[in-house]
Parts: sequence; structure tokens; C-alpha cells
Amino acid sequence: MPADDSEAKPEVNTVAPLLTACAGFLFAVLWMDLIFDSQIFGHRSAGEELPEAVLASIAGYYHRATTTSRPMSRLIALFMFMLLGALGFQATRGRDPGWLLLMSAGLAGVPTMLALTQTVPDAVRLGHRGDGAPEQTRLARSVCRDHLVCAGCMFTFLALWVVRALMI
Repeated sequence: MPADDSEAKPEVNTVAPLLTACAGFLFAVLWMDLIFDSQIFGHRSAGEELPEAVLASIAGYYHRATTTSRPMSRLIALFMFMLLGALGFQATRGRDPGWLLLMSAGLAGVPTMLALTQTVPDAVRLGHRGDGAPEQTRLARSVCRDHLVCAGCMFTFLALWVVRALMI
């Protein structure tokens, strides 16, 4: 037993690496999505329909990513829930500032809820191409907008926890 607290080894934080790994994985997935989503940027006029080649490319990607890649597409949801669960566990430990946990909950929770309620359903619908070009254009723009918001959240979450891990 150490003579005083100055010789005690600091406790290893095993949850922060899990948080950063999950956020890093989700950011990487979003980056891949944005590679396809970015095709809309050349067609920014609000009323302008996306060209068929752009719609076909984006819709084809989302059909593979959301429908034909099962069960692998479920891995993304698993990482989202692992991230939220690990964050909840980290909060119960009481070793992190409240502002960090609250901010992290928002940065992880917003993309998760957005994905469940809007982004994934829109991407599935776009991938099936059952709508006309105007609606497919709207869906493609909506999915891209969602992915930009989610990527910003995940990047910020990741940066916060990398900095936190370096400070411990």
C-alpha cells in the first residue's frame, strides 16, 4: 500500500476510449455517406431537381447501405446505442464535469434521434426510388442536411472526449 496519495496510480478510464471509438466509427460512416450526398452541392437552386445520374448514384448507395447490406447496416444502430449506453455509464461514475456529460448527451442524442425518426426512413425511401424526381430530390437534400448536422455533432463529441482523455 502506498505511503501517501502522491504515490497512488491514477485510475484508468476504460469508458472514454469506448466513447471515442464509437464516435469515431459513426463519424467515419457519416463521412462515407457525405461522399455520396455531396453530389447535390452542384445543384443548389431550391427549385432545381437533381439530374437523374445524381439521383441514381445517391439512391443506389442508400439502397445498398440501408436495405441490401443487412445485417451489416444494423451495426450502425448498435454503435449508436453502445455510445449512448457508455455515456450513461460514464455519467453514473460521477468523474466528469456535468457540462461535459450534458453536452455529450446532446451531441450523441440528437444524431441518434434524427437517424431513427427522419434520416434512415428518408434514405430507405430514396433507395427504393418509388417517388418522382421532385420528391427524390427533396429526400436527397434532406438526408444530406441531416448528415451534415450529425457529422458536426459526432466530430464535436469526438473532439471533446479526445481532449478529455488527454487531460486525465
